[in-house]
Amino acid sequence: MESRIKFCVAVAVFIIVTEFASCHFVFKVQHKFAGKGKKLAHFKSHDTRRHSRILASVDLPLGGDSRVDSVGLYFTRIKLGTPPKEYHVQVDTGSDILWINCSPCPKCPSNTNLGFSLSLYDVNASSTSTKVGCDDDFCSFISNSDSCQPDLGCSYHIVYADQSTSEGNFIRDNLSLDQVTGDLLTGPLGQEVVFGCGSDQSGQLGKSESAVDGVMGFGQANTSVLSQLAAAGDAKRVFSHCLDNVKGGGIFAIGVVDSPAVKTTPMVPNQMHYNVILMEMDVDGAPLDLPPSIVRRRGTIVDSGTTLAYLPQALYDSLIETITARQPVKLHIVEETFQCFTFTKDVDQAFPPVNFHFEDSLKLTVYPHDYLFSLESDMYCFGWQVGGMTTEDRSEVILLGDMVLSNKLVVYDLENEVIGWTDHNCSSSIKVKDGSGGVYSVGADNISSAPPFLMIGKLLAIFSTFIGVAFT
Repeated sequence: MESRIKFCVAVAVFIIVTEFASCHFVFKVQHKFAGKGKKLAHFKSHDTRRHSRILASVDLPLGGDSRVDSVGLYFTRIKLGTPPKEYHVQVDTGSDILWINCSPCPKCPSNTNLGFSLSLYDVNASSTSTKVGCDDDFCSFISNSDSCQPDLGCSYHIVYADQSTSEGNFIRDNLSLDQVTGDLLTGPLGQEVVFGCGSDQSGQLGKSESAVDGVMGFGQANTSVLSQLAAAGDAKRVFSHCLDNVKGGGIFAIGVVDSPAVKTTPMVPNQMHYNVILMEMDVDGAPLDLPPSIVRRRGTIVDSGTTLAYLPQALYDSLIETITARQPVKLHIVEETFQCFTFTKDVDQAFPPVNFHFEDSLKLTVYPHDYLFSLESDMYCFGWQVGGMTTEDRSEVILLGDMVLSNKLVVYDLENEVIGWTDHNCSSSIKVKDGSGGVYSVGADNISSAPPFLMIGKLLAIFSTFIGVAFT
C-alpha cells in the first residue's frame, strides 16, 4: 500500500469524495431546479412519489399527484464493464444495491427527458463480467441457501411500496472511476463490484419519462456499493453531503471529513432509514409542543431525497401560527397545499429561524431563506408541509428533507452510528483526510472536468426503501 492515499472521482452529477485505503471517490452535484423557475407542484409531487417508497412501513395519507415531472432530484454518471460503458443512475442513500437495466429488457424505459440517451448493460459485451453464483459470498448476504437455483445464479426481485418492481441476476464487473492523483488532477481507476442486472422493470420504473439507467444504492446493508467497498478494505462506511439550494451544486463525500468540524447525534439503531431523536423544537426561542410519540418512538427521519419537510398536523399548525405571530402576513392557498403570501421585504430580517434540538445537544437551525420559497416576484410560500405520516403502530413521524438540510455539511457515520451537521457554504470546499494523515481540499466546482448535463431531474434516492425484496 502506498503511504500516500490517492483520490478517485466517479464522474457524475454529484461530487462524492470517498476515503479509501488506496483512494477517494468524487462525484459532481447539480440540482434540478438550479437556474430554473420553480413550480411548487414539482417539489410536492416529487415528495409524494418519494414517500410511497421510502416510508414503506408507514401509513402515508398524502395528497398531491404523481406526475412525471416529480420523478427525481439528483442523478450521477458512472461507467461499467470492459471496455467501460457509460450509464446514468440515481445516487440513492436509502437503497442497498446497485442495479442497471440490462439487455434484453423489453419493459425497460427506452427514452428520457433528462438530456442523455439511456443504455442497457450487456453481459456479453464486457470481457470482465462474471455471473454471481449461489455459492458466492455476496449471495449469502441476501439469500437462504435453499432459495438460489444454481442454473439461474444469484438473482433479485424488488417490490417498492408503489408496486414498481425490478428483477434480474447479479453480475460482478468493473466500476470505472476517475482517480484523483493530485489537487484537481484525475486518472482512470477500476473497482470491482457486484450489481443487479435488471431484465424486467414494471410500474414507474418502466414508464417514467424522466428515466435513468438504474439505481446506485448507498444504504446500510452489506449489499450496497459502500458496504462492498468497506468489506474489501477500500472504504469507510461514512458519507457526507452538502447541498447548495441557491446554485444547485454541492458535495457528497464518502469517508472522513477533516473540516469543517461536525457535531453529531446518535442514529436510532436497527432502523430502515436514518432516524434520529428529536428532543425539542422552537421558533427563535419560543418552544413548540412535540407529539409525545416523536420523542418516545424516535420518529424523526433525515432524508436528503425528500425536497420539503413534513410534520404532524398539530405541530405544523403550531409552527405556522408561531412564525406568523412574529411576522403577520395574509396567507392564501396555492395548488391546494401551499400556504403563500405577498411580501416585499427581506425575509431573513423579518421572519424567525426555526430550531430543532436533537439528542446530545445537536441543533439544526432552519433559516427563513431555507423554509420560504420564492414562487414569483414578491410572493413566498412555506416549505413546511403536513405529512400525516404514521408508523404501523400509528405513532406520528417527522420527515426532514433538503429544505432543512441545504447549506449544511451533513455526515452519516455508519461505523460509529451517528449523524451530524454544520452550516457550510456548499459551493466552496471541504477538507478530507487520508489514511496517512494528509489533508486535501475538495472544491464542489473544481473536481470534475466532465461536460455539464441538461438537468431536469433531481434523482436522489426516490426509490429509497422497498416493502418487499426477494433474492433467490
